[in-house]
Amino acid sequence: MKRGCLLVTVLVLFSFGWVLAREKTQITFWHAMGGWRVEFIERMVADFNLTHPDIEVTVEYKGSYRDTLNAALAAARAGDAPHIVHSFEVGTQMNLDSGIFVPLEDLIDQYGLIVPWEDYIDPALNYYRVSGRLYCMPWNSSNPILYYNKTLLNAAGVEMPKKPTFEDIISISRAVKEKGLAEYGITWCLHSWYLEQWMADMGVDLVNNDNGRSGYATEINLLDPAAIKIMEWWKQLYDEGLWVNPGRENWSQARQVFISGQSAMLISSTSDVTLMENAAVEQGFELGTAFIPVPSDYERHGVVIGGGALWVTGGHPDSELRAAAEFVVWMTQVAQTIRWHQGTGYFPIRKTARTALEMEGWFDRYPNYRTALDQLQETQPITATQGALMGNFLEARTFIEDAIEAILAGTPVPEALAGAKAKIDQGLQDYLELVGG
Repeated sequence: MKRGCLLVTVLVLFSFGWVLAREKTQITFWHAMGGWRVEFIERMVADFNLTHPDIEVTVEYKGSYRDTLNAALAAARAGDAPHIVHSFEVGTQMNLDSGIFVPLEDLIDQYGLIVPWEDYIDPALNYYRVSGRLYCMPWNSSNPILYYNKTLLNAAGVEMPKKPTFEDIISISRAVKEKGLAEYGITWCLHSWYLEQWMADMGVDLVNNDNGRSGYATEINLLDPAAIKIMEWWKQLYDEGLWVNPGRENWSQARQVFISGQSAMLISSTSDVTLMENAAVEQGFELGTAFIPVPSDYERHGVVIGGGALWVTGGHPDSELRAAAEFVVWMTQVAQTIRWHQGTGYFPIRKTARTALEMEGWFDRYPNYRTALDQLQETQPITATQGALMGNFLEARTFIEDAIEAILAGTPVPEALAGAKAKIDQGLQDYLELVGG
């Protein structure tokens, strides 16, 4: 009897010890990718959990980038921050100053994780590398490209260059409209992002102090000749009825205007490639893509990384921080990068991923996925294309969009931009005082 009790006790203790040994490290991941991408991300997280039995990631969609960041900051103040936060590129300075995040590169070094940094594309790393340290992991990286309806352009007897100019867009838009093939030549949503991208491509920093890289920005360059030229072109397209305004930051309406055939061209994120490919098949037209246009008298310098990155918050137990770092690194492994690119259109941030896609003929079969990569590959490593850092970026975008609307309504370009500049410069100064810079 005593031997039987002893055996039961040993088995219970063994089972209890086994349960403890198999206890999972729990981490949370908040992201800002809505729509059909929610399920896509959930499948990726499920695959990570399957292949990492000692870690369990709980994923949650928290709304827009702005909503997700605000929720993370509030949770951190309450002592319950998620381990991983998906944040947009323009939130970088705010994230750095918030104090809730730890540099990802520090965690990778601390835990001895193997990350072949030389295999990551430089523009993606350069945006999020501040003072020589990488603070987060680029993930859904994108840039703007030009989509066009080849069927309509062929009917109009015009051809789209791979690298169109502002002047090309005007002439192609006129040709399409004059022949009654579309109501408008081109569309894109009214968003400051486009002005930012065009200034970078024209080689002009958006803000001073090396685009906010050598010190806090104190002045925005909205009165630079490049900014004025961009807005004069934009206004010309609008006045001639060649560009239609789908609404302020209304990405979906801009896509719908193009898909429905109301416009022959669209400028939007490369993350829309898969959506546009499917829509073109459904609507019965051939889709083409090209670089974003620049003025013919300006040299191309390239584009700024758009999209978002994965940030790890501090204040968690060591085991949880290690698990969070492992998950973030896994999300950018070659296999996941290929999967993410093919399923969305966001470009692969690993060089090996692009090589694998080339070898299997992916870009030969689907050349529209190549355009953003080619455009990025030709980007020059200067501060303009590295991207601006400023703490009041969201506020600045609001003032720029106010100015764009005023210009379309008839306010002279220099006057509208000067008004926006004065407000943004004041905001930069207020932010500097707030953070004690």
